[in-house]
Amino acid sequence: MGWGVVEQHQIWEVTPDIFSEFEKTGRSFAMQDSRLLAPCVPSKIIAVGLNYKDHIAEFGRSEIPDEPVIFLKAPSAIIGPDEPIRLPKGIGAVDYEAELAVVISKKGRDIPEAAASEYILGCTCMNDVSARVLQKKDIQWARSKSFDTFAPIGPWIAAGLPLQNLRVESYLNGKIAQQSSSKEMIFPVAKLVSFISRVMTLLPGDVITTGTPNGVGPMKPGDVIEVFVEGVGKLRNPVKESEN
Repeated sequence: MGWGVVEQHQIWEVTPDIFSEFEKTGRSFAMQDSRLLAPCVPSKIIAVGLNYKDHIAEFGRSEIPDEPVIFLKAPSAIIGPDEPIRLPKGIGAVDYEAELAVVISKKGRDIPEAAASEYILGCTCMNDVSARVLQKKDIQWARSKSFDTFAPIGPWIAAGLPLQNLRVESYLNGKIAQQSSSKEMIFPVAKLVSFISRVMTLLPGDVITTGTPNGVGPMKPGDVIEVFVEGVGKLRNPVKESEN
């Protein structure tokens, strides 16, 4: 287990990590012979709700928030590519939510919008898995969003992409379920980074997941859900019943 950079279908091991000036160790591994883990280990996952107008509408709401709606997902919910999303028994419908997520590169507090890009390592795919019945029942959303395996992320972090114009899609059993673009977000990435950094200090590896477009829906054991972000690729996870 270690850090690496992907170049021409090879993974090159780097040291000490991807959040500082790193060097290649000289060791490389073929993609097909490697298992990809979650691409970062955040101190926190800051999620943004109600950031696409069409998603707000599909839940029968009309009010547009005047500032970002943020909540936290437990870091212990993180899984990587091809790891199973496990559905606990007795909690009702569990939905997929395709999202563009950004990974923080360095410590930051009170970050100006104009400087937000200096604190972003890159972006990746996230599935903001949500226990919908519990989300509606609770005043806040932490429980419905934080069951183990409810934060699939990956397959890697892509740098240098135009964060305000990337396709965001989900596929359920190979059929497209969600299709939109980050240009449709109410609050752009720079605004989110700045706003959140005025609430809490951002640390290297922290994840900000930026909201989902319309088309969310339930998953069941046996399904396969894929999240696609343009320029990143697909994050694939099978769905299984919880072992507990």
